[in-house]
Formats: sequence, C-alpha cells, structure tokens
Amino acid sequence: MTRPQPTPDELLGLMPFAKELGIVIDTATRQEVTGRLEWSPERCTAGGVLHGGALVTFADSAAGICAYLNLPPGAMTSTIELKTNFFAAVRGGEVLAVARPLHVGRTVIVVQTDLFAAPSAGDAARRRVGQTTQTQAVIG
Repeated sequence: MTRPQPTPDELLGLMPFAKELGIVIDTATRQEVTGRLEWSPERCTAGGVLHGGALVTFADSAAGICAYLNLPPGAMTSTIELKTNFFAAVRGGEVLAVARPLHVGRTVIVVQTDLFAAPSAGDAARRRVGQTTQTQAVIG
C-alpha cells in the first residue's frame, strides 16, 4: 500500500520554516523533487551573498520531501546527517534545487540535492553553486 500523492504545496505546508524562508516546491515525485529559492537581501550575509544557512535549509527541505515520498506507510523521517559543499556565491536571481534519492532502504534514505544558480540573461547553462548529501532516518 502506498500513501496518497500530496501536492507540492501540501508537502511544503508540512514544513512551516521552509515556507517562511520562501522556498517554493515545483515538482515532487519519489524519483525527484525540484524547487527554487529567490535571492533577497533578508537572506544574505555581508556583501549581498545568499547565506549558506538559507541554502542548506533549502537543500534539506527538498531532500526531506524526497525522503518522505519514499517512506513506507505510517513511517516518518528525520535528517540524521547532512554534508554540503559550496562552489560559488549567489548574489542575485534564484537558486534551483534538484533532490534525488541515492539509496532507499528499510532504516535510512540517502538523498543528494544539487543547487544551481538560474541562468542569467545570455547564459544558457545553469551554474552549480552547491551540493548536499544527507541521510534521513526511517522512523516507525
């Protein structure tokens, strides 16, 4: 038996902090979760750089949704380990997240989330700004 497929907005509603931060979830399936986070001065450190904590929260939220969608009925999940590499500063525009499961097991789910700066005018390619790999516990 599988759980009913919630909408991206319903999934985001399970995480009030992510919603407060301004995270938007665009698609959400067991195989892939995508979303975006707009740059804003309120989310920055000195020099107008998007705060690493905002990016980690974004990646953790996308991965948490991915893990949730891969849970057996009646189970819950919680992040038990998370590692992020930052590759470039974000000084404007928006960041795109793509979260995919690397391993779905009985006790843990491992998800990789890639973070990209959206292409700017005249730039055809997305620029990778970070990557997070995390382990989610399967509880229950």
